[in-house]
Amino acid sequence: MVLEKSYKEYLEGFTDIATGEARRGYLEVVKELNEKFPNPGEIVKEKDKKEFAKLFGEYLRVENILQNYDEFNHLKAIQSIDINNPEAIEEFKKTHFVTDEDIAAMQKIDLLKDRTVQDYRSTYNDLRDWLRREKKGKESEDSTIDWDDVVFEVDLLKSQEINLDYILELIFENNKKTKDKDTLITEIRRVIRASVGNRAKESLVVDFINETDLDTLQDKANVIDSFFGYAQRKQKAEASELITEENLNEEEAKRYITASLKREYASENGTELNALLPKMSPLNPEYLTKKQIVLQKLILFVEKFKGVGGKL
Repeated sequence: MVLEKSYKEYLEGFTDIATGEARRGYLEVVKELNEKFPNPGEIVKEKDKKEFAKLFGEYLRVENILQNYDEFNHLKAIQSIDINNPEAIEEFKKTHFVTDEDIAAMQKIDLLKDRTVQDYRSTYNDLRDWLRREKKGKESEDSTIDWDDVVFEVDLLKSQEINLDYILELIFENNKKTKDKDTLITEIRRVIRASVGNRAKESLVVDFINETDLDTLQDKANVIDSFFGYAQRKQKAEASELITEENLNEEEAKRYITASLKREYASENGTELNALLPKMSPLNPEYLTKKQIVLQKLILFVEKFKGVGGKL
């Protein structure tokens, strides 16, 4: 039988009776994150990268558990209201069935701000990508840091995933407030890079902001429609550019890209990829190199346009 611990225990920490192991609570993990990594974008040393990855993974796990408790959801909800507004406080008490004593206790607890969590998630995603990309071959041989005990909590990141429509709605809301595209792009980049599923669309969204007169878009739905139309035009243009640049068989390339976008990933299985390559003998030493270059470009293309593009 597995017994759930109390909200207070997950918040403050507890000792596991079965193992005698001390389990840290949310507050201690948040305190360590704030103290050791106040600026996650400035993490450079590999040992610090590993320490951050383990610590933020611990944060994601304990936060995921706490989200099952009403007390924690109340704690997060109160962050969005003006604590000095009596009317707002009374409305909050009625909505969440809490007392003045409950609110006083909540005010003593430090939560990570949403903006900080986005920065941490972005760095966490960056480290995961870096580890997959840079720690192969020679890089891993040169390293003295063992990453085998680090598990990236991808499923927990995905469970809190920000969808693309929400990001596009943010563009509309933030544009009304700032009227400055550089500031808008900085904010939107932060949100996108904190997302597992939308990171590959960063350049597409930024180009959309730069190339669109956002003031002419009347509402959130209009922004979403405009972006999808823009994405479809960009998809066709970039597909043609890729086909020309790599001298691919146009008909086979379009068939392969269409199929890959539908299944949402590019694959080298079967004969589809071979069919779109320039005519070259498989015995040619440059054949496999060409195939891998084209495959990597197609993988990036599909990641960028899946879910938003149209037919070629």
